[in-house]
Amino acid sequence: MDIILKENVENLGDAGELVTVKPGYGRNYLIPQGKAILATASAKKMLEENQRQRAHKEEKIIEEAKSNAAKLNDMSLKIGAKVGDQGKIFGSVNTIQVAEAIKKLGVDIDRKNISINQEPIKSVGEYEATIKFHKDVVETVKFEVVGE
Repeated sequence: MDIILKENVENLGDAGELVTVKPGYGRNYLIPQGKAILATASAKKMLEENQRQRAHKEEKIIEEAKSNAAKLNDMSLKIGAKVGDQGKIFGSVNTIQVAEAIKKLGVDIDRKNISINQEPIKSVGEYEATIKFHKDVVETVKFEVVGE
């Protein structure tokens, strides 16, 4: 079954892509949830026209994403957390704190586009996070968790 995605679906595709899925998954989940539409002939023509119009806008978005990724590579991220006696953090550091630290550096990133490679983080030290600026621009950023 061919469908056109209306929004990004993890492990399937990004918005505006034509993908093939099993009929039950498309009919019972993706289409009723509003995540996709059935790929009819007219829908495919509309998709092609939208992609043509979006092509030159996409270049600007990719350039902006690459410049944001370059900014983060040059900077060092430090995330403060309350720490106990043995260096253990009260709670854990997650993508929300990483997104806030990045926002303080002047780059606004949605926390859903950040994935921490060593979750959960419950002690001080250096860690890595993968940030998806754009579907073609994915960058790994190192950050340090320090005690306050």
